[in-house]
Amino acid sequence: MPILSNVLIETGDGHISLTTTNLDMGIRCRIKAEIFESGGITLPVRRLAQIIRELPSLDVELETTGSHQAKLSSGSSLFRIMGISPEEFPPLPTFADQHSFVLPQDELQRMLKSVSYAQSTDETRYIMNGVYFKFADDKLTLVATDGRRLAVTSKEVEVSEDNAGSLILPAKTVAEVERLTNQGENVRIAFNDRQVAFEISTGEDASATGLQESIYLVSKVVEGNYPNYKQVIPQGTDQHIKLNRETFLSTVRRAALVASERNHSVRVNIREGEVEITSSSPDFGESKVSIGVEYSGPEVSIGFNPQFVMEPLKALTRDEVIFEFKDDLSPGVLRTQDSYLCVIMPLRLN
Repeated sequence: MPILSNVLIETGDGHISLTTTNLDMGIRCRIKAEIFESGGITLPVRRLAQIIRELPSLDVELETTGSHQAKLSSGSSLFRIMGISPEEFPPLPTFADQHSFVLPQDELQRMLKSVSYAQSTDETRYIMNGVYFKFADDKLTLVATDGRRLAVTSKEVEVSEDNAGSLILPAKTVAEVERLTNQGENVRIAFNDRQVAFEISTGEDASATGLQESIYLVSKVVEGNYPNYKQVIPQGTDQHIKLNRETFLSTVRRAALVASERNHSVRVNIREGEVEITSSSPDFGESKVSIGVEYSGPEVSIGFNPQFVMEPLKALTRDEVIFEFKDDLSPGVLRTQDSYLCVIMPLRLN
């Protein structure tokens, strides 16, 4: 469908809206503009974006002519672009939402970033190829897992009994919502069993015209039941240590520099007053990096994929993290004080 490579441009009272879709996900952006005459057209979106990026002036004038052609001018630059009739553009789906919530944009973006790295990319396990949203018990819980690590975060949200519900947001939609939720105050989430919509404010409250700049994103959800993630969370970790997040991250990163691609692993050795992280490979040699900690329990040595340790540390913003562990064959758990945890399965090391 060639029309899917185009952006639908429509004008209204004091605003212009731009819409794209791939039939699984659609995005409509509405911005203020000076409108001389209402109308609509679809234009090749990639070529149009390239042209707009290179224009020398901040002001752009768009005029449609016959045969679905557009004239684009800015300063001394003039372009004529062939388009397609707007009647051929598939409309964004509309649906009766069963559940609706309003959240601060920065909170939703922070929560998504703190779990999205743990999504599965295995197409045979499609139910895990996304982030699980659960609105229940007066909180929003976000979960992602690929079977080797599990990330969970939650936030207090007012949830009535009638409004409680859950959905699995596909990975591609997760990436778009992460990218877009940093432009205004609030985002409204509405969903039912098959679709979800995010209405993202991109400016200040509605002006005297009653119009507000916004982005509307609608997407299919992953249909099915998400695995019972709670049974993966260890209930009895015997030991824990407090670590500076940046220090722990840089320590693991340095130790992993000599890890081979075939056997990508580091060993975390925990002993009194010290955490030592080592790695070795026949091709590159070995590394040993240590940091001081407050710990007086038994010595424990656990193997991990260093990427699985570094990704949650990169995504978090808290200065302090708590690392919980039991023995060399039990999962490690990274926690923060604000309802976040990441379970990391250990590696068997010789």
